[in-house]
Amino acid sequence: MPAETATSHRRSVKRGRSTVLAVVLLLLTGLVTARLGLWQLDRAAQKRELAHALESGREQAPLALGPHTTSAQLTPWRPAWVQGVWLLDTTVLVDNRSHEGRPGYWVVTALCVLSPDAPRLDFDPRFEAVACERAVAVLRGWVPRPRPSASVAEQPEIPEPPLYDTVEGELLTHVPERFELSVITGDELPPLDFSQAGVPVVQNLHLDDYARATGLSLLPMVLQQTGDNADGLSRQWEGPPVNIDTHRGYALQWFSFAAIAWIAMGVLLVKAIIRRRQGR
Repeated sequence: MPAETATSHRRSVKRGRSTVLAVVLLLLTGLVTARLGLWQLDRAAQKRELAHALESGREQAPLALGPHTTSAQLTPWRPAWVQGVWLLDTTVLVDNRSHEGRPGYWVVTALCVLSPDAPRLDFDPRFEAVACERAVAVLRGWVPRPRPSASVAEQPEIPEPPLYDTVEGELLTHVPERFELSVITGDELPPLDFSQAGVPVVQNLHLDDYARATGLSLLPMVLQQTGDNADGLSRQWEGPPVNIDTHRGYALQWFSFAAIAWIAMGVLLVKAIIRRRQGR
């Protein structure tokens, strides 16, 4: 084989390998970006369902919670109110919750649920045990850190509400959560413990853990307090994100990237076929 022909053959083989590699990469890029587009459409569908649940829940009549309230009555985002006794020794601080740029905590306290027509207890539950048939976890509001430079160990002053109280709010399926590093590391978080000094501080509060630590029979939903009882806690709740159009926009971008990758792949294949027919 002449030197010029051999050189041309090597160039052809090298070009062919480069084309195959480029086609494979473009194919994978198109598949990955198309899958991301489908994922964003799925997220948009989830947000659409959330928006529907939010609207339908808030349109329902306020529910009076009682010891015998059934799960069927507990619709997410439904307005609700409850009369009861605060169990102040069950207070938990949920850390890393900011408000207007300030770091702070959410305050969660259990309320022993009383029937609307139940008589008042004849003792002070701060000093005597309460035989509580049913309780509800109340997301009471936000409190700032004592000062911006305060250490985690320095706890804020938590306002005490009236022991006998009527609380208005909305029903949530759970206390809204933040991402925890333990999800990646696989480390087990210490159990919720009320035996230590001070108010327990957690990153996220799960109802099962809260019921186990307090020994209470909790309603299977959280009451996010909205009524203002002048206790100094902020209750400007943000609500769940329902940015459907944002996810649709992201989906369109990912599908565009997939289309560009597959068009480029098609162009490469056509050029490779043409060169092969021309014997180059």
